[in-house]
Amino acid sequence: MTDHPIEGLMKTTMNSLKEMVDVNTIIGDPVQSPDGLVIIPVSKISFGFASGGTEFDRNLDDNNQNTSSKEFPFGGGSGAGVSVQPVGFIVAGNNQIKLLTVDEGNTALSNLFDFMNKISDTIQQAMNKNKNNNQGSSTNAAANENTNNTTQ
Repeated sequence: MTDHPIEGLMKTTMNSLKEMVDVNTIIGDPVQSPDGLVIIPVSKISFGFASGGTEFDRNLDDNNQNTSSKEFPFGGGSGAGVSVQPVGFIVAGNNQIKLLTVDEGNTALSNLFDFMNKISDTIQQAMNKNKNNNQGSSTNAAANENTNNTTQ
């Protein structure tokens, strides 16, 4: 049995996609920075594929011809699209590994949480400083009172 023309279209398109998308496209080649860090790019790949075809019936003048032996002309097409988007970078070095994301939404949320942590740390430090100043002034007042009592 011979291959249907749509099979050839699909094989060609799938082979082309296979050549475009491989592991090195998703996890890129590592790059070493001058300070010894290793940076590995990470990407997200999306692709779509469509294929279709039809056979056209010829208007035959001979109505007595056997229809099972007729071969109809084929018309078809296929297409594919690929989208590569950077997700982030894996940074390894200094005895740690970090994932630095590129997505702006995650970065904004991450920055908000970092900002809130800094604010809470600043408030906590101010409260501790105020508490220490109040304890220090009451201790100084008690020491001054004791000094005044002994000198009289």
